[in-house]
Amino acid sequence: MAPQRLERKEYLDKLISFRDKRLIKVVTGVRRCGKSTLLEIYQDYLRSGGVGEEQIVAVNLEDFDFFPLHEPAALHAYIKERLAPGKMTYVFIDEIQHCAGFPAVIDSLHIRKNVDVYLTGSNAYMLSSEIATLISGRYVEIKMLPLSFGEYVLSAGSDASLAEKYREYIQGSSFPYALELKGQPGAVRDYLEGVYNTIVVKDIAVRKRIADTMMLESVARFVFDSIGSQLSTKKIADTMTSSGRKIDVKTVERYLEGLMESFILYQAKRYNIRGKQYLKTLEKYYVVDIGMRYMLLGTSGTDVGHILENVIYLELLRRGYEVYAGKIDELEVDFVARNQRGARYIQVAASVRDEGTLRRELASLRRISDNYPKVILTLDEDPEADYEGIRRINALEWLVGKTAI
Repeated sequence: MAPQRLERKEYLDKLISFRDKRLIKVVTGVRRCGKSTLLEIYQDYLRSGGVGEEQIVAVNLEDFDFFPLHEPAALHAYIKERLAPGKMTYVFIDEIQHCAGFPAVIDSLHIRKNVDVYLTGSNAYMLSSEIATLISGRYVEIKMLPLSFGEYVLSAGSDASLAEKYREYIQGSSFPYALELKGQPGAVRDYLEGVYNTIVVKDIAVRKRIADTMMLESVARFVFDSIGSQLSTKKIADTMTSSGRKIDVKTVERYLEGLMESFILYQAKRYNIRGKQYLKTLEKYYVVDIGMRYMLLGTSGTDVGHILENVIYLELLRRGYEVYAGKIDELEVDFVARNQRGARYIQVAASVRDEGTLRRELASLRRISDNYPKVILTLDEDPEADYEGIRRINALEWLVGKTAI
C-alpha cells in the first residue's frame, strides 16, 4: 500500500507563508517524519496555483539516480541548466547533507533572481557554524516532527475515545507511515527497527566514525529508558561502566551529540527560575517517537508519567516554545516553556487524584512568584480545577487543542 499523504497543514502553511521570500527554506527533522512528502504536497499546491512543470526542479540526493549530484559542481550545473528563463523557478533538494559542499551551491542559487530554494535535511550538523557560514542569516529553518497526537486523532479516523486513541498513539508510532500499518504490531516494529538502524548505523556511526555501534546503541538504550529523568554525561558513563560496559565521559558526549543531531533525541536544559539563569548540568532527554522507545526497550519501557511528559515536551516544541526543565530552590518544575509572550510553567503527572501527589505537584508551582500561567497536565478525566491560580487540565484535551494554557 502506498504511504498515506497527510497534509501536515501546520508545516504546509509555513512554507506557503515564505513563498517567494528572499530566504532559503530548510525543513529539518528525523528520517521518515514526512519532509519529502511535505515538499511533494507543496509542489502540488504550486501547480494548482498555475506554476508550470518547467518551473519546478526537484532532486532527492538519497535517490541513486541522483548519486552523481553529491558532487557540488555537478549539482549546481544540473539545477542551473533547468532554471526557467524569465520565470520564478522553485528548486527542491531533499537530504541536502549528502552534498558536502552544499552551502556554496545554495548560495550561488540564492543570489540569482527568480529562484526560490527549498531544502530538507535529516541532520542538524548541516546547519552548524562550520558548514553553513555561507548561508547564515539567509535561511529559515522549519523544524518538523512526526505526527502530533492531534494529527493522529484526525488521521486515525476511528470513533474511539481520546484515551483509547492515546494508547494507540504511544503503543504504535507517530511516524506517518506507521498509520498504514495500523493493527499490525509486528510490521510497525520492523518498520521502526529499520528507521532506527538507518539512523544509528548510516547517519551517526558513519558520520562520526564510530566503530563500536554496540556501545552507541547501549547509550541510546540507557537514555531512552531514562526519559524525563535528570542525567549528566558522568552519570551515564559511571552507570554503564559499573554494569560492565566501560565508557568515558567524552565518548558519551560524542554519542549523545550524534543522537541529538539526527533528531532522534532531544535535550531539555535546566533553568533556575528564581535566579533566572541556565544551568550546565543534569539535563533531561526525550525521544522523537515513543513507539521507537517501545521497539528498543520492550515492555520495560513502560512509564506512564514519563511517556506523557515526553509527548507534551514534543508538543510544546511544535507550538513554537523553547522548553527547559525548571528548578525553583530545591524543587523541580517539569517544563518552563517560553515564547515571545513570556513563560508557561507546567507540571506533568499521570494522575493527581492522590492527595499526596497533588500536593507535591503544586508545591513547586506555588514557589514561583511571577504571574505567568501555571498548569498541571494530567490524564485524569476529571473536570478542570483551579488551585489558587494553578489550573489542572486534562492533557489529552490540551494536546488536541480543546484547551489552551
